[in-house]
Amino acid sequence: MMTVMRTIIEVPDELIRSLDEIGERENCSRAALVREAITRYLEEHAIPAADDAFGLWKSKALDGLAYEAALRSDWSTE
Repeated sequence: MMTVMRTIIEVPDELIRSLDEIGERENCSRAALVREAITRYLEEHAIPAADDAFGLWKSKALDGLAYEAALRSDWSTE
């Protein structure tokens, strides 16, 4: 079951007119166009999933533990 949140946003008249023109041309409601715009925005700005990070170190000269050890060796022991 999909949860739906209703919200109120302020949109300038010019953008509403543009949405209406596109909606009429594509036979699509304003709400559907806004949902699509939000979906595309989130896809473009999404934080990568952990699976996307798998294998990032395979092309590095040091493995992760060696890299960590090198960083820690630079730390002051005072």
